[in-house]
Amino acid sequence: MIQRRQTLYLLTIVVLGVILFFCSVIQFTSTESSGVQRMFFLSALGVEEATPEMDYVALEPIAFKGVWGLTLTTALIPFLALIDIFLYKKRLLQARLNIFLALLCIGYYGILLMYAWFMRASIRMTHYMELDWDICFGACVPLVCLVLTIGATRLILKDEALVRSADRIR
Repeated sequence: MIQRRQTLYLLTIVVLGVILFFCSVIQFTSTESSGVQRMFFLSALGVEEATPEMDYVALEPIAFKGVWGLTLTTALIPFLALIDIFLYKKRLLQARLNIFLALLCIGYYGILLMYAWFMRASIRMTHYMELDWDICFGACVPLVCLVLTIGATRLILKDEALVRSADRIR
């Protein structure tokens, strides 16, 4: 049922979720007091260092592993939205899945803050380097997905109310 507006909302969530998977969310930059300027980007695929190659040769590489929670959450958002599109005949189940999807979008920020906190503390303890962090454009994608999910849920429940009222008339 591609002509329904909630289907278009859910399809937009799928596209944004796939984009979020490859987009960096937080940028970490070492402070000037550490001597060498280093930059790291946190995304669903892990942490990447964006330091120029000539400086990188003399520096000790920093490894931050285990962002599987962020990866799983980022992968579940478009997957559940895609499943939700094909449940158009079961509107109440579709609305419940949308509520779970909205909670998952909110939970994404909790997981993101947890990883940002742990990465910053880990690098400070092991490499004696202070990090400043900035939020990248990709961090707003789950918020947009949350708004679209709430809009789709309202439209699904509106359709359910319309079907129930039509059944009462018969």
